[in-house]
Amino acid sequence: MKIVIPGGTGQVGGVLRRALTEAGHEVVIVSRSSGVRWDGRTLGDWAAEIDGADVVINLAGRSVSCRYTRENLNEMMRSRVCSARVVGEAIRKAEKPPAVWLQMSTATIYAHRFDAPNDEATGIIGGNEPGVPDYWGFSVGIAKNWEAELGGADTPHTRKVALRAAMVMSPDRGGVFDYLSWMARLGLGGAVAGGRQYVSWIHDEDFVRAVALLIREPIEGAVNLAAPEPLPQRDFMRELRKAWQMPVALPATRWMAEIGAAVLRTDTELLLKSRRVVPGRLQEAGFEFRFPNWAAAAQNLVERRR
Repeated sequence: MKIVIPGGTGQVGGVLRRALTEAGHEVVIVSRSSGVRWDGRTLGDWAAEIDGADVVINLAGRSVSCRYTRENLNEMMRSRVCSARVVGEAIRKAEKPPAVWLQMSTATIYAHRFDAPNDEATGIIGGNEPGVPDYWGFSVGIAKNWEAELGGADTPHTRKVALRAAMVMSPDRGGVFDYLSWMARLGLGGAVAGGRQYVSWIHDEDFVRAVALLIREPIEGAVNLAAPEPLPQRDFMRELRKAWQMPVALPATRWMAEIGAAVLRTDTELLLKSRRVVPGRLQEAGFEFRFPNWAAAAQNLVERRR
């Protein structure tokens, strides 16, 4: 197949590009910096790549690893909404539109909660939870608007899927696993603010296999891409430390996390929001995870990184 990936220069794009190319597909990257160029907002010559393609996987959007200033939050919103809108326009105008449009979304769309897991059927959409910072609702709003652009696009000949993805764990440098491993190996991988908040994740091999299933099977709408066993942050980091054979771990209070996030130019929402997300629709479709358990996944990722 010919598969076009707008915004495919980041970690997740690299994971997909390698796997899809190795599987024999033609992969075209569309980005601001390399491959076929676009601005992420307007139609241009790049749209010719979508006309006649089999699949589009739109990953475009500003990285969330930054300080959540008003300017950065607005750019996160614009980059995601505008890119989804213009991809929809390119598909609508194509003489031979792709059969499938996979649009990146996020597991962050679900509410901050500890009591029960969020699947697609019964999960609670976030945005107005009591006792959390107001700006956490902005992240949920980004996800809602992102998916609204997908749902509202006039593409009657193209099946559409919103990928509500948890953190994709791969051994690539610069990714989330790399960052968390760096903390664990420095002895900083202890519980943060008590560590009760849930961490949802997915191993890169399972992420690729899930994408392949969604390309192949007639599934539409929102799909959670997350391993079936999310776990509290304190347990998540304990298993990661064990994989790296690091016995020491310093815990961090909420205010310590705020200071650390400021130094690293990121935001505490990424550490403190409880994301308890499970893959209801994938499992209903018969998907079998190779790495459902974080302990085994962490060990595999550490061995590959070494």
